[in-house]
Amino acid sequence: MYSLKYKVTTSTCDTEGKLKHFSALQMMQDCSEMWLESESELKSYFERENITQLLATRQVKIIRVPSFKEELTVTTSVFGMKPMFGFRNTFIYDAEGKPCYRTWSMGAFVDKTSGKLKRIDETVANSLLIEPQLEMNYKDRRVILPKSGGKAHSPIQVMRADIDYNRHVNNANYIRMAMELLPDDFVAKNLRMEYRVPAKLGDMLMPTIYPITEGIIVALSIEDKTSTIVEFAE
Repeated sequence: MYSLKYKVTTSTCDTEGKLKHFSALQMMQDCSEMWLESESELKSYFERENITQLLATRQVKIIRVPSFKEELTVTTSVFGMKPMFGFRNTFIYDAEGKPCYRTWSMGAFVDKTSGKLKRIDETVANSLLIEPQLEMNYKDRRVILPKSGGKAHSPIQVMRADIDYNRHVNNANYIRMAMELLPDDFVAKNLRMEYRVPAKLGDMLMPTIYPITEGIIVALSIEDKTSTIVEFAE
């Protein structure tokens, strides 16, 4: 298990002094990336083979939103491996060790040049520590769009600040964009994200909002291809 310490600071807070969901997701992602930095054999293998790991899906259970100045610990651990996918838990705990966010995610191993899935060497995969799967309500990794009832909104242009070192939109920024389309009084307790087609600098993301029984789904598309789907549930 790998962990990082954080403090809820001004720049990570909303108008009520609560941690932004966007900021919490950034903490989760940073912890996962630093885990990779700590796995020297896997990191060297990725560099030699021109491989990167891209987030394919994430599920988040929001138990309690931390407040300004709270001390947090983010932990991440791998609980499963397949030739082209890895599975991990990333939890955020408060100063008393109580979970504020429970998450699981699936990452895809991708060739940086072709953008296609790439199998990793079995020996390298077997070198990783596989830890127990942590307790949470695991839902399906696929977010199914309703066949009708969607309402289109104004397009969102991908800006330079949205792009990370993989040269496409950072996964947390899709959530930031999607959350701008939610009603002011909507409070999400559960999130599911499915990432399909990476958006790049200058792309226009076309949002469509679908009301569902449990909450709201926001689909972000590039022309006729669905880029990212985010399910916000109460």
